[in-house]
Formats: sequence, C-alpha cells, structure tokens
Amino acid sequence: MQETMKAALIRDENGFNFTDVPFPVMKDGDIIIKIHAAGVNRADIMQRRGSYPPPPGWPEWPGLEVAGEVYAMSEKAKKESDFKIGDRVAALVGGGGYAEYITTHHSTLIHLPDALSYIDGACIPEVYSTAYLNLFGEGKLQKGETAVVFAGASGIGIAVTQIAKAYGAKVIATVRSDEKAQAIRDVGADLIVNTKKTDIVSVFEENGADVVIDCVGGEKMGACFSRMNRFGRWIMIATLAGSMSDVHLTTVYKKRLRLIGSTLRSRSDEEKHEILKSLERDVLPYIVEGKFKPKLHAVLPLCRADDAHKIMEANENIGKVILQVI
Repeated sequence: MQETMKAALIRDENGFNFTDVPFPVMKDGDIIIKIHAAGVNRADIMQRRGSYPPPPGWPEWPGLEVAGEVYAMSEKAKKESDFKIGDRVAALVGGGGYAEYITTHHSTLIHLPDALSYIDGACIPEVYSTAYLNLFGEGKLQKGETAVVFAGASGIGIAVTQIAKAYGAKVIATVRSDEKAQAIRDVGADLIVNTKKTDIVSVFEENGADVVIDCVGGEKMGACFSRMNRFGRWIMIATLAGSMSDVHLTTVYKKRLRLIGSTLRSRSDEEKHEILKSLERDVLPYIVEGKFKPKLHAVLPLCRADDAHKIMEANENIGKVILQVI
C-alpha cells in the first residue's frame, strides 16, 4: 500500500491545509475505504475551532460521514462481515473523513445501493442516523404525535422532517428566513415557522409538541419546553444559540416532561452499528424508492474544505454540503 495520502488538515481555527498525511493503518476488524465523498457537519466546524476534539484513536482532521469503495480488509473483517473489496459503501466514522482514504471498523459501514450515488451516500450516515436515533431511540416518536425540529433547513432538520412525516407524525420546522422557508416547502413539514417573524413560544402554545429535536438552545428554550404536551420529550443535540435558559421546574414534574441530551459521535462502534442497521432497514428503502432524498446545497472538491465551512458558518446552506474526492 502507498505511504501517504491527501487530507484536509486543520491549519488553525480559520481553515485547512490540503496536504500529505500518513496512509491509514488497519486494526483488527477494520476496513479501509477509498473515499469518493464526505459530508460536512456543524461538528466539523466546532472541531476546527478547537471546541470538539475527535474521540481517541480517530484522525485529527474532521469528517464524520463518508461514501466510497472498500479498498482493503483485515482478516477479521473478512470473516465477520459480508463486505468485499470493491463494494460500494457508506460509513459513520468518529473523524477523518476529509481525506482520500479512511480505516474504520467494519461495523460502522453499510452497503450503498446502486441506485444512490457516492454524493447521495455521503449525505446519509451522520445526518439520517442522528435524525433516526433522536426521533425513535431517544424521543420514542409515535404515529400521530407532533414533532418540532429547529433549524429545519439544515441537513439534520430536513432528515428529521422526512423521517417523521414518513412515520405519520405532524412536523413543525423552524427557519430564520422566508427564503429558507420557501426552499424546504417540498420536504413535507406541516408548518414552517420563520422565527425572525413569529415568536416561537407562541407556536408551542398553539400547537404543543411531543418530541423536539433541538440544535439551537438559547434563552427561549425553557419557555418552549414548559409548553410541550404532557409526557413531552425534548432532545438537545447542540446549543448554537446559547447554552443558558431558565426552565420552570414545577412544570417538568407536573407534565412529566423529559429533557434528554444526545450525541452520536462519542457512541461506541457497537451502538453505531445498531443505529446503522436500523437506518438500513427503516429509512434507506424510502431513499432508494425515491419517496424522499437528501437535499443537496453544494458539492465542492476536498481541497476547498475552507469554502465548504464558510457556507455553513454563514448559514447559507439549505441541506447538505458535500466534499468530493476528485
């Protein structure tokens, strides 16, 4: 095997150097993927800024979801998995996706159907796993319930809306501009709220909520939380608008509300494997059959990781930003 490969290495909090790094070395049970595309996520921006380091054992450059082909396999991976050299795959990884190759345990891969491109594949593992995990694993969403998703025009927001609607929920999605509201009309939310024009607390008062997927947080979170339906489940996955809010504690026990913190990146390979298998069974068929699909905002070459991050930091994206290895 070759000795080096190209990767987008963090230069400083402002950007990347596209440079040579050591070629990955497999551990027992690993598979090396030749990467064709990698998804860009907000966690990558946090990592670049120094506030979200990769878990131990993962590369220092970002990238949580990739699509490509199986390039090499350890003997254990050959025995324990149904993958083979040349298979088209997508993978949920702990870091290191901004590169030409990556090594990861075989349990973090899924087969990429021929009907989906590598670009499509790179949109799926992190975003749709996050949506599925938090709607059903943490939120226990039921048919007929109301789900609220903040940042509804983000990759995760769109995935949450698509999955929740497919499983019979009412969906309320928030955005911060009329342009973004218009751009996600076709995603399927029952109500799209521009929070720059409409007070989000009043939306909760009028509609209630059973499950909330929140990457925003901020000072209004507590007021909205207390206005959930009885037995409501609020899933906190990030705090982009701030980490502090006042919560009316009496309401918590009177309504039997639950505030649940959730992350995907730090979960074990075993947990990720179970999430991916559920995703492959319960969500991927909808995408393959065209009932819904990832919404793409931009596809840029890997060497332009700086520009990809600028798009997301400016909140320009509607859907996914993808880095393509060309």
